Amino acid sequence: MHTRYLPLLALGAVMLSACTEQVSHKEEIRDTLQVPAKSNADAAQQREVKQVGQKGLDEYGSKSLPLVTNIYTADPSAHVFEDKLYIYPSHDYEAGIPQNDNGDHFAMRDYHVLSMTEVGGEVKEHGVALSVDQVPWAGRQMWAPDAATKDGQYYLYFPLKDKQDIFRIGVAISDSPVGPFVPEPEPMAGSFSMDPAVFADDDQQHYLFFGGIWGGQLQRWTKGEYSQQDDYPADDAPALMPKAVKLSDDMLSMDGEPQDIMILDESGQPIKQGDLDRRFFEAAWVHKYQGNYYLSYSTGDTHKIVYAMSENLMGPYTFKGVVLDPVVGWTNHHSIAEFQDKWYLFYHDSTLSKGQTHLRSVKMAQLKYNDDGTIVPYQAYYK
Repeated sequence: MHTRYLPLLALGAVMLSACTEQVSHKEEIRDTLQVPAKSNADAAQQREVKQVGQKGLDEYGSKSLPLVTNIYTADPSAHVFEDKLYIYPSHDYEAGIPQNDNGDHFAMRDYHVLSMTEVGGEVKEHGVALSVDQVPWAGRQMWAPDAATKDGQYYLYFPLKDKQDIFRIGVAISDSPVGPFVPEPEPMAGSFSMDPAVFADDDQQHYLFFGGIWGGQLQRWTKGEYSQQDDYPADDAPALMPKAVKLSDDMLSMDGEPQDIMILDESGQPIKQGDLDRRFFEAAWVHKYQGNYYLSYSTGDTHKIVYAMSENLMGPYTFKGVVLDPVVGWTNHHSIAEFQDKWYLFYHDSTLSKGQTHLRSVKMAQLKYNDDGTIVPYQAYYK
């Protein structure tokens, strides 16, 4: 999740409908999922719907509505397990903490899992899957999680500050993809920073990607141990990069030392720290499409989701462009997953809370690719 937190000016005020535990969101995705007309009457109705839709589904001009409205959800990590779509978000709530650059107002304390059997159908919110009160080493702030499965077990990876206020990555286990999850008694050995994202390659070997600057503390680990002082490269020096490591067979530990995942510009040089539109900030996510690996991530204070491509999982990756333009609210966080033969982008914004950057809601939209494998950028709002 993001870590500098001056609110992005909202595009307008909106009051959405009352909260419900489950929500049908067929209208949310009608801009990307068009059903062929069966008759002239159907075609006329579709044109009318499209005209309404192009004005947006709310006063912000949103193309999609929140998947659930009974709780605030953010930082979605989406996976398909046993032919069903599961989304693992963080759970925003109003903690009454003033906003600051460390993100103290993002004071999340538990995780809830969302699921659906078909796009456009009912979204189920399964209640608390893991609470901070269950974690023996917990300090505060359960930020963006991810999940994986192996041999019938499900693993929830979560960033959480320990009792010394240092971010670590924990692991919790369940027999069900929706929990409840039982946490390990200690954080993953050697873990640091935040935003864990687990990628299963074609051989089913799992890899952990992680990291985030500013409140994510990656800049305090440049010497191999935690420092109380920030240590950023100069603006003209290579940027701090996301980290990655292979997971051990038990899914609970690292198989080796984390390494930098290099992101290069078009000339083959590392992206510079001062290149705010392209440098890594947080929220690394990896997916594979037509034989290529895609590393997507947030640029933080320029509010975009961007991506780079590589033929090798561990890089280097070459920067390609934008996945998602800025959304309502300061933060931008995402995941990408294939479900029922189509690719989808999962993201959040603050439209439901009328622009409150710490109260966000998960949305989804179909993701499209060009013939050369590059991603068609998505705009979440009608202009």
